Amino acid sequence: MDLFYTPSHLIDLDGGTLAVGGEEFFHITRVLRKKEGEVIRVTDGEGLSVTAALSLIGKKGLTAEIVEKEHVSPLSTKVTIAMSLLKSSQRFDFFLEKATELGVARIIPMITERTVSLPGREKVIRKQERWKKVLVSALCQTKRYHLPQITEPLGFDSVLRLEGYDIKMIPYEASASSPNASFSGKNVLFIVGGEGGFTETEVSRARESGVSEISFGRSILRAETAGIFAIAMVRSQVVMHEQPDNWM
Repeated sequence: MDLFYTPSHLIDLDGGTLAVGGEEFFHITRVLRKKEGEVIRVTDGEGLSVTAALSLIGKKGLTAEIVEKEHVSPLSTKVTIAMSLLKSSQRFDFFLEKATELGVARIIPMITERTVSLPGREKVIRKQERWKKVLVSALCQTKRYHLPQITEPLGFDSVLRLEGYDIKMIPYEASASSPNASFSGKNVLFIVGGEGGFTETEVSRARESGVSEISFGRSILRAETAGIFAIAMVRSQVVMHEQPDNWM
């Protein structure tokens, strides 16, 4: 059964109803041509999985009666990727899609010394709207129940000051450190550079902040590939030791 998304404020668990609008409504009614009485599966992206029967289809939205509900626990190992904004928005969107498929917990668009794309405030708002759509689409496609958090862009030094992580790593092409850390059950942050990578000064500041260098091999990976590699590396280590929300 296809999975659809609606925000938590449109789900009334006490009243036993939910509402769906926007692109998800269009997909349900115009693409799949679902009719009143048919059953759909919906998530709020916060771990809730709901089976509901369509009760009323309007012009811009629908309502449904909740038939079953359950809460899916999140992954115990959480991965955050701080990724430099890229010149190509398509490449950044590709990263968002694949990171969501792999179960990333949080994505931080980042501004470094070599970041080429420096959007203004209004453009950031538009980008965040598009990023959310990419995340929701990937969430539903892979039938996951936890939507990654995506923050406003942060500067490199602000990322270094982030707290609450058990492990902080910076992939760096000149590093000789192999990925031998134990990630299981931990909150992990990877700091990934964009076009041109990090400057030596940035790497030095990362070291001083307690961030560990890590090598992803001899070849130079594109930023989006490095981010995807980091998440896959963690998941490959822990997948046999935990029950993900919907690991296939």
